[in-house]
Amino acid sequence: MAQGREREENVYATAGASLSVRWVQGFPKQNVQFINDSTICYPCGNFVIFINIETKKKTVLQCMNGVVGVVATNVPYEVVAFSDRRLRPLIYIYNFPGLTRRNKLKGNVLLDYTLLSFSYCGTYLASYSSLPEFELALWNWESGVILCKKTQPGMDVSQMTFNPMNWRQLCLSSPSAVTMCTIERSNQEHHLKAKSIKLPMEDGSFFNETDVIFPTSLPKDLIYGPVLPLSAIAGLVGEEAETFRPKDDLYPLLHPSMHCWTPTSDLYVGCEEGHLLMVNGETLKVTLLNKIEDKVPTEGRNLISPVTMVYQKGGVLISGIDGFVYSFTIKDSTYKVEDFLEIEEPVAHMMFSPNYHMLLIQTDKGSVYIYTYCEKPTFDKVLEACDGKFQAIDFIPPGNEYCMTLTHSGEVCVWYIEDGTCASRIYLNTPATVLACSPSSLSVAVGTMGGFIHFLDVRDAEAPQAIHKAFPSKWSVQHLLYDQRGIYLLVGTSEGYVFIINANPSSLFQILGFIEVGKDILQISTVSLLETDIVEVMVLSPLPETGRSRLEIFTLPKILPQVSASFIDESGRLKDALIHKFRYEIEHSLSSAVLDFQSHQIYGFCNQVPYICSYLLPEQEHSGICILKPYQKVQSKHYGPGMLSLSPHGLWLITIAKGGILCIRDVHTLETFVRSRSHSHQGHGIQSVRISMDGQNILVNGRDDGTLVYLRWRWLGGNLASEIIHYCQKLLISLSNTMDEENDYLSIQQGESLNLESKSEHTNMKPSIDSSQEELVQVDNLKEMPWIQQKSQEAIKNEVKLFSKKRKEIKTGIKALAKTVLTMMEENETVDNIAKLDQKEFGLDLEELERLHDENEEEVAKIRKDAEMHNLAKAYLAELIKEECWNSMAVKGRALKCFHMPYVVENFPMKERTEEELKELKRVLRQKKIETECLKLRKEIVEVQSTITLVKKHHEEEDEEEEEEVAVKNSNLPNYLLGSLSTDFGVQAPLLSSQLELHSREEKINQIILLKDVIYKVKTAFNNEFDAAYKQKEFEVARVKERNVRIKEIILDLDLEEVVWQPEFDDCEKPERTLIVENKEITAQKMLNPWLKAKAELTAAREMERWLLTRGPDTRHRGLMDMMGGVLEVKKEDILRMVIPQPAFMVKPDALWSEEERKQFKDYEKKVKELNEERDKYRKSLEAEMKKLQNSIQESTQNFDEHLKRLFERRVKAEMVVNQEELKINNLVFSLLLDEEISSREAFLNNYLTRKQEEKNQTSEAIQKAREDLDVYKEHYDNLLAEDKVLDRSFRKEFSEIPSHQVDILYKLFKRRPRIHKQKMDSDTANIVPFGERPESGKLNKDGFVQLMKAMDDLDNISNMPEGLDPSVWDHFCMTRRAKVENEQKVKQKAAGLMEMMAFLRRRTEDDDKLKQEIEKVFHELMVLQEEKVRFQLNLTIQILLKQGQVELENFQLLLEYPDAILINKNIIEDLNSVIRTQGQKKVASMMESKDVHKGIFQIEWEHKKMEMEMEDLNQKAWDIQMLFFSRDRQKYLNEPNYETLIAIQIGIMEQTIAVLEKTHKKNVENCKKLLKKLRRYSNQKDVANYTLSCNLREELVAVSERKDICNAMGSKLTCEKIAKERYENMMQQQKLTNIAKQQAEQISILQAEVERLRMKTFPALVQI
Repeated sequence: MAQGREREENVYATAGASLSVRWVQGFPKQNVQFINDSTICYPCGNFVIFINIETKKKTVLQCMNGVVGVVATNVPYEVVAFSDRRLRPLIYIYNFPGLTRRNKLKGNVLLDYTLLSFSYCGTYLASYSSLPEFELALWNWESGVILCKKTQPGMDVSQMTFNPMNWRQLCLSSPSAVTMCTIERSNQEHHLKAKSIKLPMEDGSFFNETDVIFPTSLPKDLIYGPVLPLSAIAGLVGEEAETFRPKDDLYPLLHPSMHCWTPTSDLYVGCEEGHLLMVNGETLKVTLLNKIEDKVPTEGRNLISPVTMVYQKGGVLISGIDGFVYSFTIKDSTYKVEDFLEIEEPVAHMMFSPNYHMLLIQTDKGSVYIYTYCEKPTFDKVLEACDGKFQAIDFIPPGNEYCMTLTHSGEVCVWYIEDGTCASRIYLNTPATVLACSPSSLSVAVGTMGGFIHFLDVRDAEAPQAIHKAFPSKWSVQHLLYDQRGIYLLVGTSEGYVFIINANPSSLFQILGFIEVGKDILQISTVSLLETDIVEVMVLSPLPETGRSRLEIFTLPKILPQVSASFIDESGRLKDALIHKFRYEIEHSLSSAVLDFQSHQIYGFCNQVPYICSYLLPEQEHSGICILKPYQKVQSKHYGPGMLSLSPHGLWLITIAKGGILCIRDVHTLETFVRSRSHSHQGHGIQSVRISMDGQNILVNGRDDGTLVYLRWRWLGGNLASEIIHYCQKLLISLSNTMDEENDYLSIQQGESLNLESKSEHTNMKPSIDSSQEELVQVDNLKEMPWIQQKSQEAIKNEVKLFSKKRKEIKTGIKALAKTVLTMMEENETVDNIAKLDQKEFGLDLEELERLHDENEEEVAKIRKDAEMHNLAKAYLAELIKEECWNSMAVKGRALKCFHMPYVVENFPMKERTEEELKELKRVLRQKKIETECLKLRKEIVEVQSTITLVKKHHEEEDEEEEEEVAVKNSNLPNYLLGSLSTDFGVQAPLLSSQLELHSREEKINQIILLKDVIYKVKTAFNNEFDAAYKQKEFEVARVKERNVRIKEIILDLDLEEVVWQPEFDDCEKPERTLIVENKEITAQKMLNPWLKAKAELTAAREMERWLLTRGPDTRHRGLMDMMGGVLEVKKEDILRMVIPQPAFMVKPDALWSEEERKQFKDYEKKVKELNEERDKYRKSLEAEMKKLQNSIQESTQNFDEHLKRLFERRVKAEMVVNQEELKINNLVFSLLLDEEISSREAFLNNYLTRKQEEKNQTSEAIQKAREDLDVYKEHYDNLLAEDKVLDRSFRKEFSEIPSHQVDILYKLFKRRPRIHKQKMDSDTANIVPFGERPESGKLNKDGFVQLMKAMDDLDNISNMPEGLDPSVWDHFCMTRRAKVENEQKVKQKAAGLMEMMAFLRRRTEDDDKLKQEIEKVFHELMVLQEEKVRFQLNLTIQILLKQGQVELENFQLLLEYPDAILINKNIIEDLNSVIRTQGQKKVASMMESKDVHKGIFQIEWEHKKMEMEMEDLNQKAWDIQMLFFSRDRQKYLNEPNYETLIAIQIGIMEQTIAVLEKTHKKNVENCKKLLKKLRRYSNQKDVANYTLSCNLREELVAVSERKDICNAMGSKLTCEKIAKERYENMMQQQKLTNIAKQQAEQISILQAEVERLRMKTFPALVQI
């Protein structure tokens, strides 16, 4: 029998009544633990259940704060630890088997503990919590303090174990990582150090990880700057940068599923992929174990995902989801797999007992098996779990021996009430919902999801049998309830039907009828008293649309089975005349309601407020719905909606709710007289409660925690017990006869009932001979029909029988009509197509036609709606595209094509600049202008200081407009240094910074903004040219069209077949045409609505009427056409169409013509000839005009093509400029990005350095504290050691009174120590237990000391006393020796602690050294990074334009590295070249001058000779002239033929010369006036400046004079004070020196006197004798 543990905390007692937990039934959902060699435990709901494996007895321990969380056991100390699941949970430590609380551990965890683990040695407990702390804590569970803790954010640990051989090692494994934690101790200080184990990849190979923080394999880029780690490129500066890896560098690793320790402190890790790993406990090196394949592989079984693993000698045991336990024999780095054990279910957990004699195997379902190692191994089932949680419970009447449970899968279990053991099981193999036990017979009803009701015979509780199966409906059975006397069984379905079944087995559980109530029935309550012949039933259902609840009360007479056939209709529904049905509504929502036994009032549990109310029923009968008001209302003190039920005698009201507390109230006052917490709100409270007939036994079933709790009265005082016992006895007496009869019938008629059932299940409905029976639904042999459907089929059958003759007549008429229609259809096929009817016209079923038409219309409407939605989606997408690519463009993208050449020029599509961009541009321009002005002012200030520059500026200065132009011109950079050809488009960028000056981030950003503005201006400039060309083409096309009109007329007049060339714009030239759909593009017929068609017809009729009215009578038009050919005068163009009519006589032969006729013929021929000549002349003029027009068209279009060709070159150049500017922008953006990366890297290194410095400070503090503790501890150790030596040395002094030989004997005994025999393990146990004795256990040390003291007691025995020694001395000796032994033990403990503290200090020092190295490394990295940053900021990337030929190299041998090259300004080279060129020109000039001098000498000599010869010639000519008498004027007059013209020419030349001189004079005068005006303005500016300077000079002179006076006054005063102070100091120093001299003189005199005295004293005295 299970041993129930009664706890005081579990009892809520009032009014002399209290309940206690006797046993708890539940199955493990967590791992089962051993607490000693023969006891296991596991949590279940609010309880921890202990099971003795040998006796199968159970003991329960209740957690008073809710559901038990995680559980851990400590075998050496026999304690169990568990946590509760509440806000800020606690950990409780309890002893076993006493179940007394040892301690309560309170931490800082907010939500829940997920893992607990005891160390195998010592009093250490590890706890782990998940969200939100992810905290690992190490406790001393005896003292209840946290020794150390560590957070691991985001790590969800699935298993946590201590090393059995070393409590300082703790392993944590999760599905993605394995972490090894090392616990270091220094006296009372503990330190937790975690290190992650590097796992191999999924294929078993290992990945070589690179250092992410300080990568050493990064390439060097000499062109684009430094190459930084990926974390800096990603912009990470926090702790995430230390572990950041890109997606491509992440490789899937193995996923650990479990682990176990070995005696060598190694670790075996099993993975989901089927791999087995071995981890070295010290180095954490991972080794992948290889499997030795069997020759014959096991078919159908592959160990892919192991679940649990335990260590055994030589290997491990592993199990998975296949239900097998495998034995892995491991040798070196290989293992061999063998089958060890086969389990029927998947294994979830395995564990060895502490003595390794038993192997516990826990299945996924919750069953527990024990495999015992012995000569004949045994395999026993300790705990057999049910298939799922308990769905329903009930007592087998009278409820003092057995109870029953039902699971969702249909498993029915019978339990002994005394000890809670399972008596029997039966499987229905169908999803079940509810269970109810009949009070009038030993039968049980079970409701299922499929609507069946199974009846079981439980006369023999250890062998229940299914005896009957009812099928009232196909809807799920939600409620099953017997009335108190067991007369009827009420069945509530999900669709709101309540079936009444005869509860007596003698009636084969006949279905009497059904009552239809509201859907979603919440509860059914009955009242069936002994003294009445009726059963009152109340059904509660919700009204969700109004927020109310509906109550329906009806009565069932006891004689209903005899008269049911008379009071049910054909469908099986009970008539209201029999049941007297009344309806009530309550204004608020109820979750439960019961009817009291007096039928005077109703008790309801409010759904949304925590109240229990009672409602009085009206005494008078009513019709319709009656609204009930609350009569009595009390607080329920429950959490959430609850349930109500009455005790068997109707005086106790039992309430349960989500809070998990069971309350029993007095039905009259609604006051609670007993409360019991059996479940908690974490498990969603209590699902159901049942009480036995005598009220002594109570079963409580949890909703989600899977726990069944049996409560029994611990004390029930007063009349409470007597009332219910008396009622129970009375009820049992009244039911005894009925129960005996029904049970006897079960035993006698069981086989017959089963035969009847089988017959009823396999009987078909026989078809009738009548043809009307064809419509009946035939029942399949293998399929059962519900009772309600059978009733409807019977009703249909009766109706068919009743109207069979009428049906025959109707069928005959229908056949004749069908034959007539077929004849008409055959005739229809033979007629013409015009007269032929459609097939659907012959349909006689108008309703069917209308239905088909409606379906067709619905389908058309659906298709139309889908098409509209599709079109709407397309239109929306088109609108988005149009808005993005067309409407948002300020300049639409278009193209221009040549008329005759294959050139296409496109413009630049441009969006309007946003306000933010314009605002930013204005800001940059304003800033640049301010900087320019500041630079200009600085230059002016520098230049003003130089008078020479000032004079030069005075002579070269011009007016303000010219200065601005010069400034703009000077500020413009040359194209080769500007890096683009933007100036060719007239885009001046005076504010652009030089590429050599872009060092700061702000300058680069401003430069990017200005470059974007340059691009915008270049595009705008080109677009303007494009628009002009576009307008020109429009003009040309219009002009060509205009000329083509004339050309077409000429071609028409000349009757030519030439084709006129007509240019048109393409779609690319006018892209807006793409957005407009023209009518000619639509090929489908336009669908018009009826009103649109009517409108179009009306419009066409009105247009026709208007045209007819405007046309009027056509008499004048016809007359003009008949008389004058349709024209009033003959035009020149009509000559080609004119024809001279032939005379009428030309029909006759020539011989018959008269003279007059011949003259007329000659006139005719003359007229014809003249007409032909006119025609030829006009034709030639037309041809010339047409050729001229065509030539002009050709010339104009070719000129446009030439212009467009130039525009195309301009477009190429513009695109080149845009690309150049964008290239500069990209370079600047890249430099900004690299600058950000460098800044991110620098910030990360600074943060990393800060963290390491903080860690360094912590380690330094830890080292300092450890050293202080070590010094204090060492001092204590030295003191103990000194005391021990003092005890050893003072031994002989203490016993100096006794003889020396006895002292020697005592000293030998003093040095003697007892031998402690260690308990050796049995050979069998040693062979089984792999870990042996666990070292460093505090308990073992204490036990060893106790054994030593016991051995000392043996040595202190009087029998070991030497002979002749006084007993008092022996007692003193024993005390001294015991003190010595205790002191030695303390010294040993202190020595061990000292070694531990020294090791702790050494490890902290090593950590400190590592941190120092890392900090130095970070400093070095920062220095290198700063150097790279400076080098990057100075080493700019610039863009230079070079002409072709300046950078040509032979063989394309381009150099990429220029370590010794520098980039200097071109102006320096040009200035130097100009100086060299000037000096060279001077030298050449001097040489040429020297050469010319020598050459001039020879030339002068030659000229001298020439002149002498010319002189001779001239003299001769002079002589000849003298001999002639002619004046020069005469000579000129004679020589010139046009003498007057020459004179006029000379006069004109002189007049022109005079005009030029006057114009030059006026211009000089204007220039002088301008210069004078400018000089006056400049003089005025200088006067103003001089005046300002004079004012300032006057103020400065005043200030200088004031300051001079102040300085003179203060300076004299300070000088006097200084002189006085110096004199005073000199006097004091002189006085001090005088005093010192006096003292020294006195000392010298004293010393001289002393010297003299000493000299005289040692001087030899010559005394005369």
